[in-house]
Amino acid sequence: MTSTTSGSLALSLFLLVSLMSFLTKGAAETITVEGQNLATDNVSVVEGEMATISCRVKNNDDSVIQLLNPNRQTIYFRDVRPLKDSRFQLVNFSDNELRVSLSNVSLSDEGRYVCQLYTDPPQEAYADITVLVPPGSPIIDSRDDVVSEGNETELICTASGSKPAASIRWMKGDEEMTGETTVEEMYDRMFTVTSRVRFSVTKEDDGMPVDCVVDHPAANDLLAQRNLEVLYKPEVKIVVTYPEGLTREGDNLDLTCIAGGKPHPHVINWLRVDEDVPPHAVVTGSDLYIENLNKSFNGTYRCVASNIIGEAYDDYILHVYDSRAGEGAPPKLDHAVIGGVVAVVMFAILCALIVLGRYFARHKGTYFTHEAKGADDAADADTAIINAEGGHNNTDEKKEYYI
Repeated sequence: MTSTTSGSLALSLFLLVSLMSFLTKGAAETITVEGQNLATDNVSVVEGEMATISCRVKNNDDSVIQLLNPNRQTIYFRDVRPLKDSRFQLVNFSDNELRVSLSNVSLSDEGRYVCQLYTDPPQEAYADITVLVPPGSPIIDSRDDVVSEGNETELICTASGSKPAASIRWMKGDEEMTGETTVEEMYDRMFTVTSRVRFSVTKEDDGMPVDCVVDHPAANDLLAQRNLEVLYKPEVKIVVTYPEGLTREGDNLDLTCIAGGKPHPHVINWLRVDEDVPPHAVVTGSDLYIENLNKSFNGTYRCVASNIIGEAYDDYILHVYDSRAGEGAPPKLDHAVIGGVVAVVMFAILCALIVLGRYFARHKGTYFTHEAKGADDAADADTAIINAEGGHNNTDEKKEYYI
């Protein structure tokens, strides 16, 4: 009973204030006054989530604050909610703020909300609520499920039911591709976006992921992926299983043909270019075996593999050597060893030169010393010269005769 009475009093007060406002300004619309102290903010909210509207007053002189919806119905008058919509809840009320939340927002809630302050003249501020609707999961369609190398394929990606319109990017591995985008507006300002991308494929694209990436302010990490399936002709390589070295007369030859492709090659053939394969050669699937080689078998042997896309081949050139070819060949010289020997010899020569030099130098000094022998015992210089070996007084005693 008390709650009903309080609600009636609040509603009566609201009607009284509204009547006074009407008498003051007549039938004219409320206008926003420059320099007013009433403020609010625009709000963007994802459909189904909560929006909050804040009516703020810088300097309030006990004027009444109220919040109206886009149809100018009063949602809150001060802290009282005349509108029967329980999704609106009072978050804060004071002399300087009226803050209201709106839960489970839908597209019908979008529009311009009015914060109104009963001053003279009245003031208004506007909060635009924008409702964002994320698109559904993107879908990729392909013109061809399987494509052959060298041909062009087309992928189509669709992101439907979004507000605002989404944007689409294409990625092939780490490479970004440019698509052609069309935007179609649906009911209730909803959009469907379609993007097409065309490109030629190679065998390297087989298994490559292609992503359709959808960007939208109400959603993250939206993408669809398609792995390419590319058919390509075979790749062929001949491997010598035996022998490991030279092919000599009397040896056996074993060749293996390795072939890949998509689909896997269904036919593998061996042939000898411009000649017939030796009559006793044995072909078993991808293997070619020839016994007791001789020089008449020389030639080019070819392995040909094919699938539904095309064919490819690899060649092996057979050259049969004499039975003793490659035997008794002089061993290869190790250049490092030769270099080491040369270095040791040069070092020995250098040491010998040093020793000889010191020897000759020492002999030369002894010769001059002997010439002056006896000079140390002489009483004076003249006697020393006379006593010295090789002096003039000995020239007569030592005579040389030449015949």
